[in-house]
Order: sequence, then structure tokens, then C-alpha cells
Amino acid sequence: MLHITLAELAQKIGATCHGNPDCVIQGVASLTSAGPTDVAFFSNPKLAEQLISCQAGAVILPEQALPHYQGNALVMANPYLGFALAAQALDTTPSPSDCIAPSAVVHATAKLGEGVTVGANAVIEEGVEIADNTAIGAGVFIGKHAKIGANGRIWSNVSIYHNVQIGQNTVIQSGAVIGSDGFGNAPDQGKWVEIPQLGTVIIGDDVRIGANTCIDRGALENTIIHDGVVIDNLCQVAHNCEIGAHTAIAGCTTLAGSLKIGQHCMIGGATVINGHMEICDNVIVTGMSMVMRPIDKPGVYSSGIPLQTNKEWRKTAARTLRIDDMHKRINQLEKQLAAMASESKE
Repeated sequence: MLHITLAELAQKIGATCHGNPDCVIQGVASLTSAGPTDVAFFSNPKLAEQLISCQAGAVILPEQALPHYQGNALVMANPYLGFALAAQALDTTPSPSDCIAPSAVVHATAKLGEGVTVGANAVIEEGVEIADNTAIGAGVFIGKHAKIGANGRIWSNVSIYHNVQIGQNTVIQSGAVIGSDGFGNAPDQGKWVEIPQLGTVIIGDDVRIGANTCIDRGALENTIIHDGVVIDNLCQVAHNCEIGAHTAIAGCTTLAGSLKIGQHCMIGGATVINGHMEICDNVIVTGMSMVMRPIDKPGVYSSGIPLQTNKEWRKTAARTLRIDDMHKRINQLEKQLAAMASESKE
């Protein structure tokens, strides 16, 4: 188990230490469950009672909360960021692999950098390049001439197809598929003729891709994921999509082909976005939305019906089905009112 003094942790996360600098911290926890060797964080004033009764070894909190807490504290403007950095400092997650396993199949032409590890039954094909200190998990497949940057973490059973390019510090969780064929088919007399997908996938630095997410290769041009993008589990990124730097996409989201999303966007879970259009920078789309038109102004966008009781929802649905009829009746009433107003003036 890792352990660190409060003073050392303060230095790592950029906080000011209040209290015992020699207090030993071994883990992170919530305000309600933290014990004397844990660090917790406080940023929501609604949880003030939990802060007062907290038994943590230390709490990360903003300066304005310091007078209300008598224990050890790490003071910083953004406690949630501090919590993330503390969790990184105390992370005990093992590497996907710690050696080049005897059962791994590595082609003679593959180039592995210093400190590269490869798990059991992984397959690395011809011309692959893997830079220093990248860990390849068990059962991973890396296709011909793919390139992976330094300090990456590729977890078990990931499939990376031919010619895919992946930057530095990228983490890909188990079961993800990068570079599979996009949905390209031409109709011919009631049958479908497959269109080979001739592009690839290019992924920048510091990208994180969740478990069982699929990112299709481009049809002619490339699918591009820029630096710092975070994609959750079970997402679908279709061919020729481009996702701007530092955009975050939550689980079960589906992006149709040739969609371009800007930088610093946040896409809520289970959202569906139409293809062949653009979403500008700094857009937030709340969960379960259906985006059918381009978005050209930053802001928060939503669609769908919020949760109701079943009885209320049935009424809402019934009224929704009558919208067209209601619209016609309103138009007719407006015409009648306009005619009555015209007659009264005469």
C-alpha cells in the first residue's frame, strides 16, 4: 500500500498544508467513509454537516471552509481537482503487464521501445512501432504498421487495427476496438455492396478511451481524436468523425459518420448525434439528447422528456400525439379572431 505524508501530498497537488505535516495518508475516501489515514475533499456547502463530523486524516477544501474544520487540511481553490491529483498520487492500479510474456507473438519487424511490456497471448504484427514505457495487456491485438506513443496503457483484449496512430500517455480500457471498418455500403438491386474503408484512426496525446468503445476508421479520410479527449465506455464513433481537443463524451453515446465536434465540449451519456455536420467549441449536451442539427453557438442544449410518473407520462404522450391537430385548431382560431377584429374596426 502506498503512503505519503500530508506535506508531501500538499506539494504534489499544489495545496497549502494546515495541521500536522507528518500525518500519513494511504488512501482517498468520501467525507462520510474516510478514516484517519484517508484524505477526503469538500467543495459543496450543502455537505457542511458531513465536513464537521468527518474523521479523515485530512480534507482538501477551499480557504473559506477552513474556519469550519478543525482537523488537518489541504487548502486550494479547486478541491475537486485536488482530489483527482491526490487519487493519482495514491493510485495502486497495476500495470496491464510487467514483462514481455513468453506466449506473446511479436513480429520480428516490430519496434518496441525501452520499458515496453507485453501481456500473455498478445499479438503484435508486422511493422508495428511502440514507444518507450508503454504497457500492452493480455490478449491485445495490434495490426500491421500501427504506431503507439510513449507511456501508454493498453488494457486486455483491446483490438487496434492496421495503420492506426496513437499518441503519448493514452489509456485504452479493455475491449475497445480502434480502427474497425465504418458502416459503408452501397445498395445494388436489393443487396448491399461493401465499401472498403481506406482511411485510418489518428489519436492524439493524453486521450482516454473507455471499455468496449468502438472507433471506426475513415472511409477515405481519417477519423481524428485530438489531444486530451475523454471517451467513456460503450461509445460508438463512426467513420470520419473528428473530436476536438479536451472534449469529454459520456457512456453509450453514438456519433454518426463525418460528424465534427469542437474543443472543450461535454456530451452527456446515451446521446445520439447525427452525422455530416458540426458542433462548435464549448457546447454542453445533456444526457439522452438527440442532436439532429448543427450547433453553432456555445451553450447548454437538451432534448427528450424528463422522468415522470407513468400516469403523468401517459398523459404527456397522449397530448404529444395530438399536437398536429392542436396546431391546426389554433391556426383556425387565430384566423377567426383576426377576422372578428377586422370587422369590429369597420
